[in-house]
Amino acid sequence: MSERDAREQDVQWISLARIGAPHGVKGWVKLHSYTQPRDNIRAYRDFLVRRADRAGQPEESGPLALELDEIRPLGKSLIAHVVGYDAPEQSRTLTGLELGVDRRQLPELEAGEYYWHELQGLKVSTLDGRILGRVASLIETGANDVLVVEPDEDSIDDEQRLIPWVPEQYIMEVDLEAGSLQVDWEPDWLQD
Repeated sequence: MSERDAREQDVQWISLARIGAPHGVKGWVKLHSYTQPRDNIRAYRDFLVRRADRAGQPEESGPLALELDEIRPLGKSLIAHVVGYDAPEQSRTLTGLELGVDRRQLPELEAGEYYWHELQGLKVSTLDGRILGRVASLIETGANDVLVVEPDEDSIDDEQRLIPWVPEQYIMEVDLEAGSLQVDWEPDWLQD
């Protein structure tokens, strides 16, 4: 895929990693994988890349195509080789790029399983219909993931809430099409 083709396609971007500094003398780069487990990124070869501007927003020019021909573990990290970048001077130009794929390339999940990006932005309400806000992000804690729910214009108050991702205990219903998530959570259960 050419750079032009990648820009012109209707890409549904999902970020899988960030390219770090060069590693070694043959153009390899450190790779900060966002996949769980981190080695899942090795299932992909053809990526799209984009650089975020200083405010953290993607540049308007759109993603460009990039191919990784090898990804290896290195301790608790990963290193990768990008096709056509065979010297540290070349690969240094990639440092800081977000590495992603079109969302349509992600594997299908079982019923009741969700990718984090699918949950972000969902409107969160209690069992009795009170709006707590929207899912801003998720935190991985080890025991279970935690939803970070930020207030919005429809919220009952201005409080941020951290709600454990425990289906059937706190997470009662997820409706991606409606953009909603229902929780068994009382608004006064705030962290002090």
